[in-house]
Amino acid sequence: MKHFEFEYGEGTLGAWLPDNTDTFIPGVTVPDPDYIPEEKLEAAYKESLAHPIGMEPVKNLVHKGSRVVFIIPDRVKGGEQPTSHRKLAVKYILEELYGAGVEKKDILFIISNGLHPRSTDKDALAIFGPELYKEFWYTGQIISHDSEDMEHMVDLGLTDRGDPVFINKYVYEADLPILIGHVQGNPYGGYSGGYKHSATGISNWKSIASHHVPMVMHRDDFTPVNNASLMRNKFDEISMKMEEKMGHPFFCCDAVLDTKSRQIAIFSGYAKEMMPLSWKVADKRTYVHWAEKKYDVLVFGMPQKFHYGDGMGTNPIMMMQALSAQVLRFKRVMSDNCVIICSSLCNGFFNDDRWPYLRECYEWFQRDEMNTLPDMNRLGEYFATNEEYIRKYRFANAFHPFHGFSMMSCGHIAEMNTSAIYIVGAKEPGYARGMGLKTRATFEEALEDAKKKFVGENPNILALPQTFKVAAVHLGMKNPDEDPMDAYGHRHHGCGCC
Repeated sequence: MKHFEFEYGEGTLGAWLPDNTDTFIPGVTVPDPDYIPEEKLEAAYKESLAHPIGMEPVKNLVHKGSRVVFIIPDRVKGGEQPTSHRKLAVKYILEELYGAGVEKKDILFIISNGLHPRSTDKDALAIFGPELYKEFWYTGQIISHDSEDMEHMVDLGLTDRGDPVFINKYVYEADLPILIGHVQGNPYGGYSGGYKHSATGISNWKSIASHHVPMVMHRDDFTPVNNASLMRNKFDEISMKMEEKMGHPFFCCDAVLDTKSRQIAIFSGYAKEMMPLSWKVADKRTYVHWAEKKYDVLVFGMPQKFHYGDGMGTNPIMMMQALSAQVLRFKRVMSDNCVIICSSLCNGFFNDDRWPYLRECYEWFQRDEMNTLPDMNRLGEYFATNEEYIRKYRFANAFHPFHGFSMMSCGHIAEMNTSAIYIVGAKEPGYARGMGLKTRATFEEALEDAKKKFVGENPNILALPQTFKVAAVHLGMKNPDEDPMDAYGHRHHGCGCC
């Protein structure tokens, strides 16, 4: 037997698994592509900015009097080290702006939190670093997007598909809007950055409700994660509508990042032309063709706190989203009867300050003919317009209430694609059972039950330590012909013709 330690609360929970259990850890089992050494980062940024793809350099797009708005991701992703992409990209673009005559007073930074919590001063300091923070925070030139501030949102009408498009007014009125993004694997549409950044980060719930919903997320083209789903297409259409109405494109500066959020490559320019090129580089790190067999059991653990915040690994609805995100990433290597075994403290901690609406969502799900999570979708507007929840989003650094419906839409994907999900070590197991999950005290008990009921005596088992501690990959079969879908949405049939 092999001994493993899986994330659990603020520590780990041990598991003894069969000797033939395989292990995958991002960046370790298969090394990432080489990252740019620190001493070469300045040259890499300046080269990218001097030769942007499909656009003129920044210095040719502005002059004295130009109003410039930087759109910067929140703390959910991207790294906070001194050499993080957003810190360096801003530094070198500012040099170009000042060199072209742009004045400091005409520069604004918007943290593009979308429906995520609006950033605090501590968040801004972590994102920008001390130097930029001191230069721009105290003059009010670093702000956090407020999707419910109707005075500073602009309705741009509909895309050709009929999806509503809203944009932050400061971005809309800028002479040069600059998107600073990260090309990292994302279960929602393949990658962060590019047009996903603008479509979700500076819009509002009405626009986001056109894609973060069951009718988009439960389609066959959404799972496994890929770069060509309907959701991905909607991101592009919404962002291009923004560009059409602004009368000019975003200037985009994205970095392909490795497992530790170090820069592998820098891409600048027109997102429509730049994204496909950045994805080709990112694919080498993100879509990992590794597995030689399909797995009947995936084993991993949830800490209490990870990328959406403290309580993500204990709040039952956020737990479901996290489970489904792993299904999206690992579906290519899962057998048809695959079972998940996951440790979670599951102690009833909802973190009501951060997700003030999710306790009510959970209680609704236990009644009123709510048999599966998609049944909850009819309450989306009820929650999205709740004045108290909106007030907490705007002024108390909580998630926007509609964000929970993205989480629930995603959360159902785990049920759609597994035979069973076991939560191990729950302190309040009723919360897990209320989401349709099975509960056992130990990994060993869960595995024995799964063998009897779902996967037989000799299942293929994949252990996934550090699942929520490092930047994830989208795992695939070593032979791509065995994958159900490649990174670009092409379905393979194992016949060698694809």
